[in-house]
Amino acid sequence: MPVELEYKAEWAVQLLNLDIKPTAERRSMQIHELEEIRHLAYESSKIYKKQTKAYHDKRIISRNFQPKDQVLLFNSRLLLFPGKLRSRWSGPFTIKEDRPHGAVVLLNTKGEEFVVNGQRITPYLVETRIAEGEEILLSDPSSA
Repeated sequence: MPVELEYKAEWAVQLLNLDIKPTAERRSMQIHELEEIRHLAYESSKIYKKQTKAYHDKRIISRNFQPKDQVLLFNSRLLLFPGKLRSRWSGPFTIKEDRPHGAVVLLNTKGEEFVVNGQRITPYLVETRIAEGEEILLSDPSSA
């Protein structure tokens, strides 16, 4: 049986005018070309990921908060169904702890604590009130 298969293989090579050495070399070259293409695609992907990370990191705002600072929290649920005059910021909250990687522990007015992303908070600026009877001098805008 193996002799018959060997004979048929030789007959097929002669009939189709195939020589095994050039075919093997051509196949080897194709495999090397595919490896080069794969390597170029890998390098291109690596460059793209590096540029995307740099673009993303450039847009991250670094915020440094200290414990006992007053902050406002952005309510992202109001983006879907906002009211006309409803503020998207809630608070003020007090910072209890600043954790690594941008996490912040907040305290509400009841003393309950919860963890939020530091990108969702902004400093709370207390407005200064003017006492009754106090005068505020405004410069004339035409003289400027």
